Amino acid sequence: MEITKTNSIALTQFIALLLIVFLAPFIGNQFITGTIVNAVLILSFFLLGYKSALLLCFLPSAISFSLGFMPVAIMLPFIMIGNVILVSAFKLIKNYWIALFSGSIIKASLLFLTASIFVSNPVVLSMMSWPQLLTAISGGLLVYIIRKT
Repeated sequence: MEITKTNSIALTQFIALLLIVFLAPFIGNQFITGTIVNAVLILSFFLLGYKSALLLCFLPSAISFSLGFMPVAIMLPFIMIGNVILVSAFKLIKNYWIALFSGSIIKASLLFLTASIFVSNPVVLSMMSWPQLLTAISGGLLVYIIRKT
């Protein structure tokens, strides 16, 4: 593959977004970290396309788990699937707001349902409930602001 200016820009953007996703868990606050990660996932779809965004869907959870930030390993695949659902909503639904809200609701519902089945810790169950909806929507709002400026 020939290296072009466009490829270099896309690679730089991908690496920058990957770095943000890597550093986000160190913030320690679920609402800030979740908003940042969801914003990166959505922004990557618009900047880099669906395939690159899908790759980024798997990395935040894997990074958080490997660094010890994820409290329950059983939730790892479900968080990854939730991220794919969120990004896929933007591919399938052309209206930004409908994609954001439907993707966020489905992602949050999946995480709460699976946590209800597999997790007995009430703190983790709480983390997998309404905060997931709030951070997905907040991430989408942040991307909307970024794209409009």
